[in-house]
Amino acid sequence: MAMNTSMKNKVQLIGNLGKDPELKNVGNGQALLRLSLATNERYKTPEGEWKDNTQWHPIVVWGKQAEKMATQVRKGTGLVIEGRLVQRTYESKEGERRYSTEVVLNEYQLLGSKGDQA
Repeated sequence: MAMNTSMKNKVQLIGNLGKDPELKNVGNGQALLRLSLATNERYKTPEGEWKDNTQWHPIVVWGKQAEKMATQVRKGTGLVIEGRLVQRTYESKEGERRYSTEVVLNEYQLLGSKGDQA
C-alpha cells in the first residue's frame, strides 16, 4: 500500500446528538457551538448475545457555521460530521491539569434530509 507523505488529521463520525447544542460567544465575540455526538456499534459476544457499545464524542463548531448549525440541530438529530482531532489542556476547578480530545468540525450533513449540507 502506497503511503501519502502528507498525512492528514481527519475524522468522520456518523451518530446522533445526545443533548441539545450549547451556543455561546467567546471572548472575541466569535460564536462557539458545543455538541455531544453518540456513535453506536453493535457486536456479538462469544456467547452469541448482541451488545451495544456507545461512544461519546465532543464536537466543537466555530463562527458562522456554529450559528447556522445551532438552528438546525437538537437532541436526537442524526449527523454525519467531518473534522479534525484537537487536544486541549485546561485546569480543573481544583487546579489540576486536565486533557481532552475534541473534534473541530469542518463539514456536516444532517441525516434524513436531502442535500442540506454546510
